[in-house]
Amino acid sequence: MAEPNISERQQKWFASVRSSLQSRTGKSLEEWVAIARTCPETNHRARIKWFKAEHGLLQNSAAYVLGEAFPSNMGWDAAQDLRALLWTDPASTAILEAVERQVKALPEVITTQRKGYTAWTRKVQFVAVRPLKGGGARLGVAVDPSANPRLVPARHEGWSERLKAATVLASPAEVDAEIEALIKQAWDGA
Repeated sequence: MAEPNISERQQKWFASVRSSLQSRTGKSLEEWVAIARTCPETNHRARIKWFKAEHGLLQNSAAYVLGEAFPSNMGWDAAQDLRALLWTDPASTAILEAVERQVKALPEVITTQRKGYTAWTRKVQFVAVRPLKGGGARLGVAVDPSANPRLVPARHEGWSERLKAATVLASPAEVDAEIEALIKQAWDGA
């Protein structure tokens, strides 16, 4: 059986967006999908802006509709492809794998792959990592930055706002007992 790529909470959220779409907007999902396919934009973010400007459809609803209209653009079902495109540097990939070993040692963990980072959820996202240009990786954790002197506040990271702290990892050796403890702390709160 394949590993699920979204948490139960995310599944419920998607179901809620779908079930309330018509009552909130006056149009069914099928009608919105037909509209999405007329969008002159090709970039996902530009399509979301177009939906808001032209049709008043807000971010979450627009993203859901676009995922239905253009499933290959969202990446929910193309996790391995997204991962291969993102993690091209062997040194950064080794860091990802070291983080992944720590995370997957914990129960009830779901790996979620995005275009710009790899993340893990329990009920909510609790840790993420993204490669850095020039090597290394940036780790985000759902803990307060004061939990460890290696952490700094996460700012404009592009991952979940729950990930309050971040650190740069230069090698897999830096995924040590301190990082393991921070991942466990974040998991405890997820």
